[in-house]
Amino acid sequence: MAATGESVVHGSKARPQDLPSIDKLLRLPQVRALVQTRGHTQVATQARVLLDGLRNRILNEEISLTAVQPDVLVSHLHAAVEAKLASHMRRVINLTGTVIHTNLGRSVLPQAAIRHLTTMMEGPNNLEYDLGSGGRGDRDTIVEGLLCDITGAEAATVVNNNAAAVLLSIAALAGGREVIVSRGELVEIGGAFRMPDVMASAGATMIEVGTTNRTHLADYQRAINPHTAVLMKVHTSNYAVQGFTSSVAEAQLAPLAKEYGVALVTDLGSGSLVDMTQFGLPHEPTPQEMLRDGCGVVTFSGDKLLGGPQAGLIVGDRDLIGRIRKFPMKRALRLSKLPLAALEATLTLYLQPELLTRDLPTLRWLTRQQEQVAQMAQALLQPMQAALAPRYSVSVQDMNSQIGSGSLPVDRLPSCGLAIRPVLDGKRGIGSALDYLAAQFRALPMPIIGRIADDQLLLDCRCIDDVQEVQSQLDVLRQQLA
Repeated sequence: MAATGESVVHGSKARPQDLPSIDKLLRLPQVRALVQTRGHTQVATQARVLLDGLRNRILNEEISLTAVQPDVLVSHLHAAVEAKLASHMRRVINLTGTVIHTNLGRSVLPQAAIRHLTTMMEGPNNLEYDLGSGGRGDRDTIVEGLLCDITGAEAATVVNNNAAAVLLSIAALAGGREVIVSRGELVEIGGAFRMPDVMASAGATMIEVGTTNRTHLADYQRAINPHTAVLMKVHTSNYAVQGFTSSVAEAQLAPLAKEYGVALVTDLGSGSLVDMTQFGLPHEPTPQEMLRDGCGVVTFSGDKLLGGPQAGLIVGDRDLIGRIRKFPMKRALRLSKLPLAALEATLTLYLQPELLTRDLPTLRWLTRQQEQVAQMAQALLQPMQAALAPRYSVSVQDMNSQIGSGSLPVDRLPSCGLAIRPVLDGKRGIGSALDYLAAQFRALPMPIIGRIADDQLLLDCRCIDDVQEVQSQLDVLRQQLA
């Protein structure tokens, strides 16, 4: 191998003996520095992979002697080590127009939750330690009081997601017995999570009543028998049945459940803790309403409309929650200290409801007026045009955002953003040009995610808090497209 600084004849072909040994490569000053920052194990591993790959290429094809020079090897080794150690989970900029985007992590945590989570993770904490008595504590107590204060429930417990909340509630209250549910509420949510499968997994027998579009109170009453344990309501948050329809509300079912001594359980899915209509948004049932209507148990998510971390929240009657909390499955589904800390801080924000649209990103973005979104789109217009010209044209365009994650699926939020079109003669090649541009946005240091529709790449600005965060990516985008 030629030494550093030694000239290499242009066009010379590399031979296996031109490659350094791993030991020699690791002794190079630049590589020794890399070992100091990244550790010997990872650098040596990547060096071995690099040299093995080059040796195979030399044997199978002709490669230039330049490709095996020390500075080139060091550069490739640095890149390989950094790529191996790079995080697969990355921060992205959500310009899709879907506020609570399942594939982009759903709700963004408020700063209060991030600060509290960081503080709690920096050292030991009282996760299961009672500071008053000095004895063992119960992690549920960290958030139970907050949930009861906010919802008016007698008791509460939490698990790692709402699917787990539904599964645990049915298993604890109806294992080996029957659960009556309307045929029109046998929903499937993301990941092929189907209500009939949940029932079976929980060890309960599902009894369907009514039809897909119409179910009546008498249907439930006729199905109740000595084996019945639960009347189940499932909020159809991710689709809507319209037209000739009829369903039975919780307030109608509660007296029937009480008469026959069975539990009334409702799964709200998204589970907003505030009345969304006060912000000009469509109504979404709240746990508070369901409890007032007589539900014994209400389950809902922590990372959708509530705006916190992934969690399954279960609130309701003290005796029923007690049975759920003591059920053996609970330990397998319990919430760990990280999301529990974030959930506590998020719930605390609800004690100051007047500040929610300021402090809770999900509500801030959902309630943002179209005029405010348009201002951000206008601020980005000229920088984006400069980055994409002359291959693409950019304009400000009115758009419709959506809430996302199965919440209010047919409702849209008036929004605004940038519409990007390829500059082409005719329509041929538009699809490939847009796919290429979307891939370049995804390849940025902080990937920008938009959506392709109507022969345009649309960048909805509803979820932008800092325009500069987007602008700072545009120089790199310009270089990628050059």
